[in-house]
Amino acid sequence: MSKETKRRTTQKEDKEYIKYSVASDIGKDNFAACISIMDKEQDVKSVATRTFTNSSKGFDNFFEWQQSKCKLSIPIVFTMEATGVYYEKFAWFLHRKDLYVSVVLPNKAKKYMQSLGIKSKTDKIDAAGLAKMGAEQKLDRWKAPKESIMELRSITRHREDLQKSRTVFNNQLSAHRCGEIVSETVVNGLEELITLLDKQIKMTEKLMSEKLNTDPEIKEGVARIIDIKGVSTITIATILAETNCFLAFENQRQLVSYAGYDVKENQSGKHVGKTRISKKGNAHIRRILHLPALNVVSYDEPVFVDLYERVYQRTKIKMKGYVAVQRKLLCLIYTLWTKQVKYDRDFYKKGGEHPEMQSRSLSFRMVS
Repeated sequence: MSKETKRRTTQKEDKEYIKYSVASDIGKDNFAACISIMDKEQDVKSVATRTFTNSSKGFDNFFEWQQSKCKLSIPIVFTMEATGVYYEKFAWFLHRKDLYVSVVLPNKAKKYMQSLGIKSKTDKIDAAGLAKMGAEQKLDRWKAPKESIMELRSITRHREDLQKSRTVFNNQLSAHRCGEIVSETVVNGLEELITLLDKQIKMTEKLMSEKLNTDPEIKEGVARIIDIKGVSTITIATILAETNCFLAFENQRQLVSYAGYDVKENQSGKHVGKTRISKKGNAHIRRILHLPALNVVSYDEPVFVDLYERVYQRTKIKMKGYVAVQRKLLCLIYTLWTKQVKYDRDFYKKGGEHPEMQSRSLSFRMVS
């Protein structure tokens, strides 16, 4: 076939197809990639699949492979799922090449797979499903987080790990002291560890404060939220770091699902089981909101006290009331941040509520 014939064939194919969808299902060590193409009839067919290592060399190999397969002059969308931190290096690799990258939330990808009737789960199947999703839907372009936000997340997660370690060693120390015969060497060693951890925790809190103050936009946003009694800068910093300042969320419902506060019902026929939150989401957010939820009720913040009392009166379970408060607190922080409004305690005390906080996405009925 001559070059001119090849050129005409390619031009004809360009008109027959709409776009390429290149999707990746990413794990810690490897990722499966699938290339699909959509035609003018909106039919999607798979072009190629392959597995690569989740490393710089693997990314280069992927890019060469992708270019060799995507030869038509049509748009290309790269899709991946937000799986912990494993997707980040690859997303940044593509982002730095100024490619159209879309990172979808896990629950959104899962629901799409379910709508296709896919029951099996392998890396290749997931990659093919994501490729079909990227082809059929107009997914938003990934907004890469600022370096300051990524550093802030590193600090907040490190502090969380330190707190967990401190709790473990403190429990061990209490257990040793309750014994009949106590080894002073062990006790002293545990006390030294706890003292060292306390210093490390204070250091992370100092670093956290510095990061929040270096970015004017973040500093201003924190100032609008911090007036909620019982909510500390540590809480706000963790939520902002884990959500990338809410850039990936279009509404409260998506945020609630991402944090694992979405309600999971258990009902079939006459059987009515317990209704719980799914907990299939970001555990860092739920962990950091536990204490503030207790605080806002203790400090008599009106909007949260009213919610807590309503849920408790209905269920007679205190923790369900506090979980409802956690969810509403997260949504309130989201509203204050995205709408750029300052928290006004008197406004809530008079019975007012921001329109965004009255939406159906905040309905939180938990029954026993």
